Amino acid sequence: MASSTPALSAQELQTLSSKAIAAKATAYCPYSKFRVGACILTQSGEYISGANVENASYPVGTCAERVAFGTAVVAGHRNFKAIAVATDVKPGASPCGMCRQFMSEFTSPSFLIYMYDGEDSYSITTMREV
Repeated sequence: MASSTPALSAQELQTLSSKAIAAKATAYCPYSKFRVGACILTQSGEYISGANVENASYPVGTCAERVAFGTAVVAGHRNFKAIAVATDVKPGASPCGMCRQFMSEFTSPSFLIYMYDGEDSYSITTMREV
């Protein structure tokens, strides 16, 4: 993580991670069985969750990160502090290329990305680093 990146408070991180991890349970992934949950923290302090939604036509599915960002943007949010992405694999998965491109439309290079694995351990990166 870049040293100039502002850290989240312990309470913000706890809430963000618990909501991302809980969002995995809402994933619709009958084909891959790869559950992903995400939660965004807005600059105004709101938490917005999303989960992956698959489709039999693979490219038509939507990743958890884009579900969360789409929900946030439609609700009027444009300023974001961090996202947590939770999977069941170790190490936790990084947002895919399409999600990175989508996220870069709405975030700065110092935007925080917390990646949680199936054991609730995490690593941190930023948009600049991915």
